[in-house]
Amino acid sequence: MIDLSRLQELIEQLQHQAAETDRIRGEAQRPLFDQQLFRNHSKLLTPCVAEVAQELAALQKEQQAGKLLPERTQHVCEKLIAQIHAIQREFATQKIRKNEPKQAVRWQRSINDIYQDLNKHKEWERRLKSMLRDKEAIFNRCNSQFEQQQAQKEILALEGRINRCQAALIQLENEINRRERKG
Repeated sequence: MIDLSRLQELIEQLQHQAAETDRIRGEAQRPLFDQQLFRNHSKLLTPCVAEVAQELAALQKEQQAGKLLPERTQHVCEKLIAQIHAIQREFATQKIRKNEPKQAVRWQRSINDIYQDLNKHKEWERRLKSMLRDKEAIFNRCNSQFEQQQAQKEILALEGRINRCQAALIQLENEINRRERKG
């Protein structure tokens, strides 16, 4: 029978340390650990330590029921130790992480640039619609089926370009509205 009490004590210490660290530091920008090491994708340490505690509790339950196989014990203990080492490394690198630059501030275009883009897209939409009217007029005057097919292909292409242009216009208008609401 394996003595799991030392692991239990270590996990209890980690729980206190994780709670204190999370309280001081708050959430990380990304999940702290690889998803192969921890099932949860937490940006805090406390849920990671809780996962280790749950694994240990399951192991202890199996041991008490007499259903614990040596292979499973070895596998679970190796995983627990890897998880505990990862958490301890996170504690050890806490000072380094404190000095890491925060998430880079995204460059934003000025509202003036967005208005200029909006005007360009409106002009492109106007031109595309004019070209579409011209192609539709040509289509209606076509005599041969080949000419009609060619004109129809060009009409479809123009309609696609107009749709993309209109989608871009909507995005630009939404961005302007968001910016103006923020002030």
